[in-house]
Amino acid sequence: MFQDFHHQLHTKQQTASKRTLWITLWITVFFTLVEIIGGFVSNSLALLSDSAHMISDVIALSLSMVAIYLASRPPTPRFTFGFLRFEIIAAFLNGLALAAISIGIMIEGIRRLINPPEVNYPVMLAISSIGLVVNIVLTIVLSRGMKEEENLNVKSALWHFIGDLLSSIGVIVSALLILATGWHWLDAFISIAIGGIILVGGARILRESCLVLMESVPEAYDLEQIKGDIRSIPGVEDVHEMHLWAISSGHYSLTAHVFVNRDMQPLCVILAINEMLKEKYSIVHATIQTEHAQIHPHGEYGRRFLEEHGMEDEDPGFSCPV
Repeated sequence: MFQDFHHQLHTKQQTASKRTLWITLWITVFFTLVEIIGGFVSNSLALLSDSAHMISDVIALSLSMVAIYLASRPPTPRFTFGFLRFEIIAAFLNGLALAAISIGIMIEGIRRLINPPEVNYPVMLAISSIGLVVNIVLTIVLSRGMKEEENLNVKSALWHFIGDLLSSIGVIVSALLILATGWHWLDAFISIAIGGIILVGGARILRESCLVLMESVPEAYDLEQIKGDIRSIPGVEDVHEMHLWAISSGHYSLTAHVFVNRDMQPLCVILAINEMLKEKYSIVHATIQTEHAQIHPHGEYGRRFLEEHGMEDEDPGFSCPV
């Protein structure tokens, strides 16, 4: 069995998220079937487009469930960070699915604007009204789940259902307006608007998941501020080669190289940095490498540092066999 010591457990149990997603998944599957049947019976593109979005929700929730169960598995010799990153991969796939579905809806909407079909608007109105209630319930359930645990998949599912909620409102409004005015093109027009809403939600999910996959600095952190706090620790003379990224939502890693005053005990400096990162920034997975500019080559950067500190001709007091 793979055994190692980790400052941060690379697993998530996420009991609240599991419960939230299971409830949401079963309700969504049931209502998706209702909307598909209702869409074909009424011949409403707005209703069918909403059901297509609901299908994407089922896929998204299923991927999210897989991600949650994988996240509970411990690290292995090959996957030393565990399987937390699958949460981000699932969110990325969900975003792609949303974008593809939204484009398809808008293309079909344009086609129906040119040749509007006959639609059974009473059936369309009845089913979309039920959908509005269902989406309100699901949005509330997911919102409460977000308050309990930080999870990009629950967040992406919430964006899905906010889009569904707006879609349901759009379907109801289009049915009422068509019944009042007889303007059948409104069904296609509002379905295009629904497609736009879905596309915006998909773009947000794609952006956030891509930022994590590209290992960018999480938006909640200011790298320069963290560097300044590390420099303020006694014994630290310089901070460089610093990286901060998210393995998954709520799991962050930081690495940095620091020049340490030779009169200070390096292990004490590292301990002080780790404690500061943990208490002020909740970063518990940090790797700090101590260096000396006269021993570790840093090119022009190292020469400037030595000149600024008047150390270019100073004896470091120790040597390292190579």
